[in-house]
Amino acid sequence: MACLTQKASRTAGVIALSVALISSPALAEESHDADPWEGFNRTMFSFNEGLDRAIVKPVTQGYRIIMPDFAEQGVHNFFENIGDVKTFVNNVLQGKPKEASEDLGRVIVNTTVGIGGLFDVATVFGIPKHDEDFGQTLGTWGVESGPYLVLPLFGPSSVRDGVGRIPDMMVDPVQQVGDDDTRLGLQVLRVIDTRAQFLDAEGVIRGDRYTFIRDAYLQRREFEVNDGQVKFNADDF
Repeated sequence: MACLTQKASRTAGVIALSVALISSPALAEESHDADPWEGFNRTMFSFNEGLDRAIVKPVTQGYRIIMPDFAEQGVHNFFENIGDVKTFVNNVLQGKPKEASEDLGRVIVNTTVGIGGLFDVATVFGIPKHDEDFGQTLGTWGVESGPYLVLPLFGPSSVRDGVGRIPDMMVDPVQQVGDDDTRLGLQVLRVIDTRAQFLDAEGVIRGDRYTFIRDAYLQRREFEVNDGQVKFNADDF
């Protein structure tokens, strides 16, 4: 129950932050300037939306119907534990030894005591969770995000974050699975688990879906790269 509450709180926090940020005229204008490839991006966005409506969302809705809540949470915990490996590597690269040691501790505790990550025992033990990727690492190193970019299948991104996916995939334990069928099955299950996290949040999207998602993504990434430090100008509101 505690894990479910924390997950809901993080989702609500991201949504609230995104709505507040994109409501600023200056930030909305800045987001628009960051999207010089809007024509291409809208085409990719429409392709992804069509694929989601036809396959991903219906499958995910069926998954939520047939999966007991505890089992769904176990699957989510499993992939979160795998994600902590990527976070550990990136916190090392960002020069954050405290956070990296916590990430490593989470992986060890959840993989062993948590039975392969099915149970988030680390949170119960008070070990904080972080979320880092190589796109954030590049941002920490001073690399600009570059233009907004919608990737086929993967969705919202930027030039920096798109490049960052490559090293993240190299340290992803799922990619190291030798059996092709098992690896593909895990990849599909992870897509369904990720999509399930956003089913309840879709109701907050207002106006043009493309614009809303773009602006929310760009501002959220700025928030993450700066570890929660976002500068506000009172004149923008």
